[in-house]
Order: sequence, then structure tokens, then C-alpha cells
Amino acid sequence: MNRLLAAPFVLLGWLIAGPALAAPALLSHQVPLALNEASSAWILMSTALVLMMTLPGLALFYGGMVRRKNVIATVAHSTAAFAIVTVLWFAVGYSLSFGSSGPATNGFIGGLEAAFLNGVTPATAHGLTPGLPEFLWIAYQLTFAIITPALIAGAFAERIKFSASILFFFLWHLLVYAPICHQVWGGGWMGSLGVLDFAGGAVVHVNAGVAGLVAALVLGPRHGFGRDNMAPHNLTLTAIGAGLLLVGWMGFNAGSAWAADGIAAVAALNTLLAAAAAAIGWTAVEWIDHKRPTLLGLLSGLVAGLVGITPAAGLVDPKGAFLIGLISGPACYAGAVWIKRALKYDDSLDAFGVHGIGGVVGALLTGVLATAAINPAGEGANVLNQLIGLAAVVAWSGVGTFAVLMVCKFTTGLRVATDEEIEGLDYTQHGETLHP
Repeated sequence: MNRLLAAPFVLLGWLIAGPALAAPALLSHQVPLALNEASSAWILMSTALVLMMTLPGLALFYGGMVRRKNVIATVAHSTAAFAIVTVLWFAVGYSLSFGSSGPATNGFIGGLEAAFLNGVTPATAHGLTPGLPEFLWIAYQLTFAIITPALIAGAFAERIKFSASILFFFLWHLLVYAPICHQVWGGGWMGSLGVLDFAGGAVVHVNAGVAGLVAALVLGPRHGFGRDNMAPHNLTLTAIGAGLLLVGWMGFNAGSAWAADGIAAVAALNTLLAAAAAAIGWTAVEWIDHKRPTLLGLLSGLVAGLVGITPAAGLVDPKGAFLIGLISGPACYAGAVWIKRALKYDDSLDAFGVHGIGGVVGALLTGVLATAAINPAGEGANVLNQLIGLAAVVAWSGVGTFAVLMVCKFTTGLRVATDEEIEGLDYTQHGETLHP
């Protein structure tokens, strides 16, 4: 009887491990590992830094910005994104994102030959990074896949069912993130065209920002939006989260050099410079518009600069980084304040205003400011390619996100009931409160 009960698990183990044991030859995307110990050490550290951006960085940043009754529910979104995407990445996400395209997919999505990491061993490397163990490359890229849907949660905070967010993260990773990642970074058509995205301006930020805008429009505004006080409940948490994001972004941008080299060094400096310039730019506009500067404005501007420099970090010189930051701050202020006010949509924590707008600004300026003097890849930079890439990401993310939301709407349902929203998602969705 015990053998009978164990049979399905034995079969599952064979299905997962069997192909790897039977086929020791290199997969189509693999090369033999030529270990670079210094670069591997840096990417190990960068993996930890980028993971810190989601937990606890983004969790605290968003958690401080919502009302007290929704803090636990907001932190739960970041935690759920980590858990769901990590398991999916192991099962099929990595293979779909960084596996080789078949003729039938035309560079739109990778194959399934590395599903469940079959064929990955300590002696293999991805063809993009022959000096890094493939297991390390998988872990590093996983952290990007985790934070992207977690960013979207800022747009639908304080009103979505937790069950809907779980289903959303699951489907969105497979249908939106993995294909776009492959098209830009994994050997797909946008990368082949020459679209430049050094660390995720399009793959992460424009992708998440557009998805956030679609989600905000589909769900509709929070109960009392435009009438009730919806100010952040604890800006100290938000400041701590922003600080963790700033530190973690060093792994996000400088780690995207995939080596411990001069490009990583300039990416690190550019990241700091753009963040500072954008914080100044946002605050200056806010000071003129509202007659006083705010801590939230400084923190929002800092993140706007980090977003803006992401696609360009290892492609522009410090003067270019300063300019990108100085433009990103006011541009994101316009998106998060003026555009949202004019169009009256409720992007709760400004996922589109900061990440969508900042990603677009950074991607376009990459086409203008990238230079071969910093990175040979900058020689082919042009605005037309960047525009084509942005249009493709906006279209894929917008349509794909809408489709995923419709599946959620007709299965789990999207919004909590009005009385549950008024009481707060912490208690009605999780049975917990911030201060019992």
C-alpha cells in the first residue's frame, strides 16, 4: 500500500530528473563553464542585493505608503510574488526566458528544454555569461523576475483579493514577463534588433508600469478615492524601504555588467548620481507646485532616478546619468501627480507614474546618450530602435495584463467587497492586524 501511495511521487521525480540524467550533452543555450571567480563573487553579492530590493525593500516602501489597515496585505503581495515566481522560475520560467527560441516562436519566447532545470549542472554556463555558473545566472535573473510583479502590486493595493493577486502573479509571469524577458535579453527579436536595456528599463519597469496602469483602470478606484484621506500611514517605513532599494539597486544595475569590471564601476556611480539628481528635480517641481517640499517627494524622486538610469546605467557616462536623473524626477512627478489628477485613475502607489514614466524616459534617453566610450554596445544606440522596443513592450504588457485580469475576474474575482475594503484588507483577507 505504501508503495502504491508513493508511485505518483516516484513518477514525478522521474519526469523531472530523468531527461537530465539521460541527456548529458549541452543544451542549445549552454556552453562549458569557464569560471571567472571574481565576477562570480560579484554576481553572488548582486543576487542578494537585488533580492533585498523586494524583501524587505519594496515591502517596506509600499507598506509605509498605504493606510494602517492595509499594511500586512501590502507586505503579503511582495512575499507572495517571491514564493510564486521562484517556483515558476524553477519549473518553466527560466527556460521560457533564457532558453533558445525554436523556429516556430520567431524569437518571442524560449523553449522548454531546460524546464525544471534539466540539463543544468555545475559545469554549465549560459552562452551569454560563460564565466558564471549557470546556477548563479539562474538565481540572479530570478531576482529580477520576482520584483517585477511585486512592483505592479503598488497599483492595485488596498482593494484586490489576495486570491486574485496570487493567480495574477502566476499567469502574468508566464504570459507577460517571460516572453518580454526573452525578447529583450534572452536572444529574442528585440535584442537582435539592437534594443538596449542594460538592467531592465523595459523588461522590468515599463513592463510593470504599464501592467499597473491597466490593473488600476480595470479594478477602478479605491472606495473614497478623491474624498477620504489616503495619506501614507508611516513614512519612516517608506524611507527605510527606499534606502534598501537604493542599496539593492547597486546589484540591480552594476550587477547587470555580469562581471566585476569597469562597466560595473561606471554603472554603480551612474546609479547614485541619477538617484540624487532625480530627487532634487522632483523636489524642486513639488516645492514650486505645492509651496513646500516633502519627504515622500524626496523618496519618490530618488526611486524615479533609479528607474530612469536602469536601462542606461552601463551605457552612458556620468554626465549622461546626471541628465537622465534630472529629467526623470520632474517627468515622474508629472506622471504621478498631474497626469493622474487629470485622468482621475487610482494608481494607488504610483506604479505607472514612477516605473512606467521613468522607464520610458530612461529607455529613450539611452538611445540618445549611450556611448561606445563607456560600453561598445552603445555604438549602435538610436532612438528609433528604442521606440520600437518600447512600443512592443507596452503592447504586449498591456494586452497580456488585461487578459490575465479578465481570467482573474471570472475565476477568483478581483475586488474585495466594499465593506471589507472599508474595514481593511489586513483583517478581512488575512485575519491579522498591525496592532492587535
